[in-house]
Amino acid sequence: MAFKRLDPEDFIVSSDSVTSTVWSNNSPSLNTYFTSSTQKEGTSGPYYLSVYQTASNSISAAVQFQIAYANKNGGGGVNFDSSVPFVSPTTTIYGQYRTLVLEDENAAFTWGPTYTGSADNDFYVISIERARYKQSLLPGSLNLTLKSSNSAYTALHLTDNSNEVTLPTFYGTMRAYQLISGSNGSSWDPNSDGFTTNNGSYGLVLPDISTILLNAKALDDDTSPNGGINIGTLTTADTFGDNPSKLYNAISGSVTVSGVDNIFELNSQETLTSDYVFIRARNSEFNYTENPSFISGSTGEVIYPYFINNPQTFPTTVGLYNDSNDLLAVAKLSRPIQKDFTKEALVRVKLDF
Repeated sequence: MAFKRLDPEDFIVSSDSVTSTVWSNNSPSLNTYFTSSTQKEGTSGPYYLSVYQTASNSISAAVQFQIAYANKNGGGGVNFDSSVPFVSPTTTIYGQYRTLVLEDENAAFTWGPTYTGSADNDFYVISIERARYKQSLLPGSLNLTLKSSNSAYTALHLTDNSNEVTLPTFYGTMRAYQLISGSNGSSWDPNSDGFTTNNGSYGLVLPDISTILLNAKALDDDTSPNGGINIGTLTTADTFGDNPSKLYNAISGSVTVSGVDNIFELNSQETLTSDYVFIRARNSEFNYTENPSFISGSTGEVIYPYFINNPQTFPTTVGLYNDSNDLLAVAKLSRPIQKDFTKEALVRVKLDF
């Protein structure tokens, strides 16, 4: 018997969630930050700032995330054309994320369901490098500390609100959580939602596109009791504000605050779908080999007579075929299995996708 048709009960599908840190070298927290003057001064510099875990000219350097600043009216950026006002790289970034997240070029960003102010015109973007994560970001794993020397409120600890809500907000099929003051997906104050007093949440966490949007107004408004730290966002039109560098300084520890470490913790998650195929060889099956060395080429007889009454085989490989006898997958056993009329075999084949 060369082939055996599998029954439906021989197939089982299973899904498992695998999590890991997004940073290089499997570090749980990103504690060192570097930028590249070549990138910053190049053509991409007006749009975003790339952040590395080590010096950018090091052989082990890898981009961990990018920082960008978006402004609906072009503030904080130099106009592309002096005759066309309010259109700059910051406008481009705003339009890009408005289309990607809101899926409507006429829509505006608001920060949280309780926010009653006017629609905000600017925000920061932290985009995790695609090579750093698997399928999506893991809700509840974000811990980000921002520091500033421009305010009496010197430090801000941010996380998503995944533990505070039953379901996330959805933009199309994209999940969104509010960025709040707290840690590990929860507000520090059980009587507070972690939002600012007047500016809504601190932004949005979008795990399915590995992106964090930070409400610039909430970050800058340090008037009591609003909870900002005044990182110094410049919104003047037709002016290079270098705003991504200001958020970079707040993240990287360029600003020293006594007793406060620079922390950026974030994990990714991936759902692995596995197909389990159970291959069963009954006692009466697969006991005769089809190896040509088993048969004499001249007489067509079995070379070793004792195999006639007591045939044995030693399977090492399982092949999975379709109905056209096309080989689709091959499974190798860790060691040969002895098979004869007194033995049955069960081989479990796992296919991960």
